[in-house]
Amino acid sequence: MQTHSKLCVSALTTLSGLQEWADLPDGLLHTILHLLGSVRDLLAFSATCRSWCVAFLSYPSKSTLCTLFPPLLIQTNIRVDAPHVPSNDIHCKLRTCKVIDPSNQNITLRCQIDEEILQKMYCVGPSYGHLIFFCSRGYCLVVDPFSGSKVSPPCLPISGCERVSPTKIHAQHSEIAELYFFGVLTAPITSPNSHLLVGTRFSLFDWPVGSDSWSELKLPSGAQITQIVEFKGQFIAMDYHRRIYSFELAPQLGLQEIITEWSPHLIRTPYQTSWLVVCGDMLLMFITVDHWSRRIKDGGILKKVCTLHLDMSSKPAKWVVKKKLGSWAVFAGCDMKNMPSSNMNPERWGGRSNSLYYAESSPPWRVHELDSAHDPWDASIRQCVIYWGHYMKPLWVYPSMLYSDGASDHCVER
Repeated sequence: MQTHSKLCVSALTTLSGLQEWADLPDGLLHTILHLLGSVRDLLAFSATCRSWCVAFLSYPSKSTLCTLFPPLLIQTNIRVDAPHVPSNDIHCKLRTCKVIDPSNQNITLRCQIDEEILQKMYCVGPSYGHLIFFCSRGYCLVVDPFSGSKVSPPCLPISGCERVSPTKIHAQHSEIAELYFFGVLTAPITSPNSHLLVGTRFSLFDWPVGSDSWSELKLPSGAQITQIVEFKGQFIAMDYHRRIYSFELAPQLGLQEIITEWSPHLIRTPYQTSWLVVCGDMLLMFITVDHWSRRIKDGGILKKVCTLHLDMSSKPAKWVVKKKLGSWAVFAGCDMKNMPSSNMNPERWGGRSNSLYYAESSPPWRVHELDSAHDPWDASIRQCVIYWGHYMKPLWVYPSMLYSDGASDHCVER
């Protein structure tokens, strides 16, 4: 691993001057965590003193904290001025990227990422606070955009028919984009049972973090996996045609299709953008539906986000339209590799329930009320596409510290 950058927060205040607060019991400190209003507040909490940092890391269910606060938006396409942060690699040129916290957009945040990575590698998405990058020859990097740490898995053993010549990278962006459908960690990268899963056109690859080899699962014809999520203790995969599967890591890699029914009025085409999203005990699918309209000058395409809920109480399971999200909000990006995240009771930080926060460049995001009776069709929802290298679009990310395993050696005396 290498460490060369920091998440920089302006005007960060702590309680380090109140030494007696360092002796507060963990139970009370854990209660305070639920009263905080943003990821930035969590970082400030853990930076107060070593005992508070240890209390934060020992919180029994940090994954639930991610549902209480909005993720941070990393805008790799927007450079900002910042003091130079030294790198362990003297040959490493860093790009300082703007970071926005939806709960307080006036606070200056930024991160620094290796410029060469952004220019020459392809981001297949964020997972557990890390960005997963690949290049055409199968080389991979797992990068923490806030700490700067890097993990280098072995070269992916992709077949010759899946390789793209480096001399054709800029001429064949779309072909390269079709090579890697997704990348996802199954657990925090420091966890002893963490695996990196990568989906290509023909295979699913599995790398147990820290090992020296990959395992491969050949996919059935037409079953190109585009997403894997964890739901109620099991992994659920979705392919290009929105068929879903249960996915097993042990005793060997395996996919088993989950037979589902669709409401008759739902139109299924492979050209619609779709995501799986876990909201508490619900497994949802978001689909963008096209509608031609004369409301746009010279005619044009409007898009509506349709929300489906997988009802697994019936046999077979059935996708049913869900009109409202209730107290949930969902964060998604215009790059379909940006795995969506869900947030509960967003009003606590000034957000809106029953809404989709759709990342863009300018403005940084748009908020779409789901199933709005006033204006259900929206021309501003753009078709999600896949981007290569320096075309990487804004990403919603939670810092990896929110997933850390509780090891106290992450904390230092202050």
